[in-house]
Amino acid sequence: MTATERTGSAEEDPKLAAFLQLKVPKGYRAELIEGEILVTPPPDRDHEDIVGKLTWLIARESATRLYAPGTVGLITPLGRFIPDATVAAWGSIQGAEYWAEPTGVVMTVEVTSVRGDRDRGPKRRGYAAAGIPLYLLVDRSNAYTTLYGDPREGDYRRTVSVPFGKGLDLPAPFSFSLDTAVFV
Repeated sequence: MTATERTGSAEEDPKLAAFLQLKVPKGYRAELIEGEILVTPPPDRDHEDIVGKLTWLIARESATRLYAPGTVGLITPLGRFIPDATVAAWGSIQGAEYWAEPTGVVMTVEVTSVRGDRDRGPKRRGYAAAGIPLYLLVDRSNAYTTLYGDPREGDYRRTVSVPFGKGLDLPAPFSFSLDTAVFV
C-alpha cells in the first residue's frame, strides 16, 4: 500500500482537498500533519544559517554523492510534510511532483523553531512511518542534535543525541562525524 493510499485521496478526504487548494504567501509553508493544516511563516536567519551549514557539510563530507534540496513536499502516512532539508541520492527527486513519496530520501532534517514539539513528535513519527532511514533533529531550544534511525512500527528504534559542540557520527551513506559546533 502506498503512502497516498494510506492518507487517502483528495476526493475521499475533504481536509486533504482543502489543503491541496490552499494558497499561502511567498515564503510560508503549509503542511498537513496528523490531520491538522499548519501554515508557518518563513524561518529566521539563524534557522536558515544552520540549514545552510548542514547541507554544505553533507554535500562536502559524505562518502556518497548526496544533496539536500530544501522545500521538498513529502507524502507520509501521517500527512504531507516539508522538511527543512531532504537528503537524497543525487538526482533522485528530479522530475517528481512537488508532493511525492520519499523515494530515494535517505534522511530528513528539521531545525526547531517556535513549535519544536511538532518536530520532536508528529514529524518524527511521520518520517519513520514513511520508512525514511534517518531523521536528524537540530533542537535549538535544547542545544542538542539528535539522529533517529531504524524506522519500524511507526517510530524510530535507534536514537543518538549529542549537545551542540560534540561530534555526531553519521552512518553510511554519510560516513562522517558531523561537527555540531557549527550550530552554536
